Amino acid sequence: MFGIHDLTLFIISGLLLNIMPGPDSLLIMARSATQGWRAGCAAALGIGAGTMVHVTAAAVGLSALLSTSAMAFGVVKWVGAAYIVYVGIGMLRARLKTGDGGPPGAQTAAPPAASYRKIFAQGFLTNVLNPKVALFFLAFVPQFISANTPNKALAFLILGCIFNFNGMLWCNGLAVFTAFASARLKVKPLVALWLNRITGGLFLALGARLALSEQH
Repeated sequence: MFGIHDLTLFIISGLLLNIMPGPDSLLIMARSATQGWRAGCAAALGIGAGTMVHVTAAAVGLSALLSTSAMAFGVVKWVGAAYIVYVGIGMLRARLKTGDGGPPGAQTAAPPAASYRKIFAQGFLTNVLNPKVALFFLAFVPQFISANTPNKALAFLILGCIFNFNGMLWCNGLAVFTAFASARLKVKPLVALWLNRITGGLFLALGARLALSEQH
């Protein structure tokens, strides 16, 4: 149907690829562990929105520009790496709040919570500014579209939506699980602070890795 073949294999492969750890998963887990499942789901929805941008761009051929133009790839790569590093630095600089009426410097509460809108934007930008995601869709999805189908763009959009739907199931499940595990473990403010900082350090490493990546 629609020129799509091996749909079951596509779904299974997509789920396995979504489970692989990366900046998206790290952001979801950090937000869920420190602010609860709603914050993690806000990050997941932002990531899903970013994925749809990549899917749509690949379907209309914009991602092909990234695969053929070194300049376009380099611009997106450096902007994406800079943003990931920026998010990482923000997490590294997190501080505990001083309790009301407490002595100066008293560490009594978790780091200030980010708004859901900001978390959504972080998830969106972390995903949409990663050119590797665009190239992934351009390389992976066409393998499941027949060469003689009359409307390859429609088939691409359908497969992209299926991939993103499965990804959202995983991401939101990860958000709820992480929040539940954190609640069961009774994560203290100091632990939450160091979770932020560890994730920030990982984001710096991922940003550097993206900056050093080559076009393929």
